[in-house]
Amino acid sequence: MKANINQRRRSFMRAASATGVVLAAGPQAARAALAPADPWKEAQSIANKLANHVKFPKVDFDVTKYGAEHCKLVDVKGWISFEEQDAMKKPAPGSKDCYPAFAVAIAACHKAGGGRVVIPAGDWYCAGPIVLLSNVNVHLKAGAHVYFSNNPADFAKYGDHKCGENGNLVVSRWQSNDCLNYSSMVYAIGQNNIALTADDWTAILDGQGGVPFEGSNDCWWTYKGKVNTINSVAQGSSPNYKHGKPSQTAPNPLNATSLAEVAPKLSEAQRLLIQGEGDKWRADDAYLPALSEAGVPLEKRVFGLGHYLRPPMIQLIECTNVLLQGYQVNQSPFWQHHPVACKNIAIRNVHANSLGPNSDGFDPEACDTVLVEGCTFNTGDDCIAIKAGKNLDTQYGPTRNVVIQKCTMQSGHGGVTLGSEMAGGIENVYAQDNVFQNVNWATNPLNTAIRLKTNMNRGGFLRNFYVRNISIPNGVQTSPSFYASLPGSPIASKTVATAAGAVVTFDCDYTPRADTVRTRPPIVDNVQISNVKVGNVTKGGKKVSCYQAIVILGAVASDYNGPAPRPTVLPVTNVTISDCDFGMPANAEQPFYLYNVKDLALKNVTVGGKLYNTVMSA
Repeated sequence: MKANINQRRRSFMRAASATGVVLAAGPQAARAALAPADPWKEAQSIANKLANHVKFPKVDFDVTKYGAEHCKLVDVKGWISFEEQDAMKKPAPGSKDCYPAFAVAIAACHKAGGGRVVIPAGDWYCAGPIVLLSNVNVHLKAGAHVYFSNNPADFAKYGDHKCGENGNLVVSRWQSNDCLNYSSMVYAIGQNNIALTADDWTAILDGQGGVPFEGSNDCWWTYKGKVNTINSVAQGSSPNYKHGKPSQTAPNPLNATSLAEVAPKLSEAQRLLIQGEGDKWRADDAYLPALSEAGVPLEKRVFGLGHYLRPPMIQLIECTNVLLQGYQVNQSPFWQHHPVACKNIAIRNVHANSLGPNSDGFDPEACDTVLVEGCTFNTGDDCIAIKAGKNLDTQYGPTRNVVIQKCTMQSGHGGVTLGSEMAGGIENVYAQDNVFQNVNWATNPLNTAIRLKTNMNRGGFLRNFYVRNISIPNGVQTSPSFYASLPGSPIASKTVATAAGAVVTFDCDYTPRADTVRTRPPIVDNVQISNVKVGNVTKGGKKVSCYQAIVILGAVASDYNGPAPRPTVLPVTNVTISDCDFGMPANAEQPFYLYNVKDLALKNVTVGGKLYNTVMSA
């Protein structure tokens, strides 16, 4: 088995170094793809396939028999969100590290042919990753609370790739670019028939993302650095961050001063295009995409210690037949769940509960056949965000065949989001019978409910997206939030509420200033949204449901900065919204914003008490 795992890792690294794979079938083939004859029948077929797709021998491996011991807790003042501090608990100094016991128990279970590794009730300290192996279900009993170390060095100790001063790192993917980096708190690569489960939500996986580092007021979340959204609500800063501190957005002196050092075969024109102006490209969150654009192979994309790319809480790469069920996630350093290139994955009845920067709840990337069912999301970023690669890291193709049903969304950027990293494409997504409850509407509102994010860098395609039976009783954010436009854009900055404020937001000009290479126009085709009911809240003495009902900003041709001739920039097409009531927008005079959209069909749609049966283009 170990040889097979290593073979998969080498395969991943070879694939990640490929530089010429963007969309093998090409955009025209993507546009011509057939939609399912009966989308909801297809959705039911996916749910049925994942109803009982993992099985384990009925034998338990109790971690206490392998040396795990409870820890004592002490009080600490930490960050519970972007801007709010409060009292919380952390393991007492000197607590026994359960990483070795967890690892040995998992290895024993795997060697025996599989079963269940059981973490009993109580508090446990783990200074390293829980690494899942084939045929193993790691199960938390009710009341089990695993506190993962908040020392970054503990997640640069055990990886298979020895990278000198950067640590022992793992193959990872950060915001859809491949790299060697810190391990996630729960990690797997190349495994089959695996599970992470719990009795109920009193079983907690705690990343301590907002707990200050030893001897500092900084924490994992401080690494976020500058927040770029204009007029953001409840997320206007990163915990304890001040200008000049090291972060993912600040130039890192450890990174090359020129791409010529790491990609000498680039032409001067290519190098200048990728780097852009100044040294902002040397910040870790820009440097990694630059390495992808430059065709730098994975083994040279080394981060970890000395860098500021936070690991996700749970990252599973190239795994098949996966079940995530029944537990709660708190204080994730970065994305809470990030399966990459996985097939047949179900996440059920999980509480994704982390309000820090980039605390997306569930981000399936380049995955095939996914079920999200009965989960609750209270997040500091998108509740669900479907991904599919970025820049040239599209070797795993699209994410496809995703069902999202019977879920509840509270705080977050978008409820159901597609993108922004979607260069490999997204197709066949079905969302039904969900409640975007938004209970924190007064202080930390859901920014938008149904959201697409892409731009002339991220490109890709979205096709065959179906939404029905959505309840939004407390509306979404009732004020607009914005991104800055590029110079010369027909879209003036601070004029289109694409960052927050609309119930349905399709943004094909997402954060355009963030990407120096803008050469891949996106394609959006065949979206059907029906039976969305949006309630009003009372704000400023008025009943309002949102800022605007619908914002569809198609791709902006002037953003293109590649060689002539410019490729065709298509409008958003074939979108139908029917049998919906969007409540009362705060911007009642302009309830819709459309740009580069062809034939948006509104059928029996009520906005601000007015009925619309019309077709609109812009």
